[in-house]
Amino acid sequence: MTKPIINIADVALHPRPPGFAPTGAVAERYDARMGFIGAGLGASKLGYNITAIPPGKRAFPFHNHRVNEEMFFVITGTGEIRIGENTYPIREGDIIACPAGDKETAHQIVNTGTQELRYLGVSTKLSPEIAEYPDTGKFGVLAEYSPGPDGQPNRFAFVGRAEQSTDYWEGE
Repeated sequence: MTKPIINIADVALHPRPPGFAPTGAVAERYDARMGFIGAGLGASKLGYNITAIPPGKRAFPFHNHRVNEEMFFVITGTGEIRIGENTYPIREGDIIACPAGDKETAHQIVNTGTQELRYLGVSTKLSPEIAEYPDTGKFGVLAEYSPGPDGQPNRFAFVGRAEQSTDYWEGE
């Protein structure tokens, strides 16, 4: 087993990988660097990451999880979190609960301050997961399976809208 301890100061933050980084006009609102640390510490049922958001940006669209619960601990900076129809100011030391649910639990952290906003995110890792995006009417399905022969995790991801659904029997 690897050492199950890491100091926040030692977590390397990286830009989003190609294909997951916002581009074009979306990049004007979204940006973040992330350090994924859970698996490296030996965690299997919880995911941990440090997320750093520049001033004026947000890391993710407004969304809710139907399966997994999240918790955020603000390390540095100020901003706000939108949860359902409410918006709350956040600052260093705040702990935020985001349980699984419907659009009432949808959430989004925005850096409204003048300095970088950093937080520790902790999440259950149940699979498959369904995320919904109330502002745009999208949903996403993500499933993670056992690693393949190369040791890399197998993943299934789909983002769409309900009206794009096909009939169960189409093409059979």
